[in-house]
Formats: sequence, C-alpha cells, structure tokens
Amino acid sequence: MADKKQDIDQCDYIHVHEDVVLKVRKHMPPSEKLHDLADFFKVFGDPTRIKILYVLFQSEMCVCDIANLLNMTQSAISHQLRVLKQMKLVSNRREGKTVFYALADSHIKTIMNQGMEHIEEP
Repeated sequence: MADKKQDIDQCDYIHVHEDVVLKVRKHMPPSEKLHDLADFFKVFGDPTRIKILYVLFQSEMCVCDIANLLNMTQSAISHQLRVLKQMKLVSNRREGKTVFYALADSHIKTIMNQGMEHIEEP
C-alpha cells in the first residue's frame, strides 16, 4: 500500500502537451494578480461581511442601522466595514456626523448573485 501511495505522489511525465501548456501559460495572470484575487475572495469567507453586503444591496445605511438590523455591536460592524472598504467592496459618504455605507459598484452584487446561483444549483 505504501508503494502505491509513493507512485501517486511522484510526478512522472509520460507526455507533456507543449502546445496546451504554452497556450495556458501565455494567458495566466502574474502571480501577484492571482494573490490579489485570492485576497479579494477571502473577504467573502466571513458570514458577517456577507450579511453586511446583502444589507447594502437593499439600501445605503449607517453603522447604527446595520448593527441594529444584524443584532450586532457597532464596533463589530465598523470593523467589518473597514475590511470591506479596504477591499473596495463598499464606499461611504458623510452627512453631518453620520457616515453612510453603500456597495462600491454593481460588480459586487453580480459576484454575490453568481455565488448564490452556484450554491443553489442541484
């Protein structure tokens, strides 16, 4: 059994399809871009941030209203909004002393909707 596992772990090229490898390599984004993309998707890995994004689908809101709606502390919401803002998923505007948050652009809604479609597939 151990010998079989060792065979699986080894990578012996039987035949490399050079044309396919070169074509794919030519279209691969630089590693830095792929790292940025991975970081972008990590933001969607937190249920609180997902809830905040869904809240902001409906309406621009201030921290107090989001905290009330999600039954969380303002501090917790502010922390998550900071992360979302750093990743350019939400924007904000000030009206007097109140800061209102909104989705940064329509791409965010598209990403969320496509993710939902994917998990709802049979």
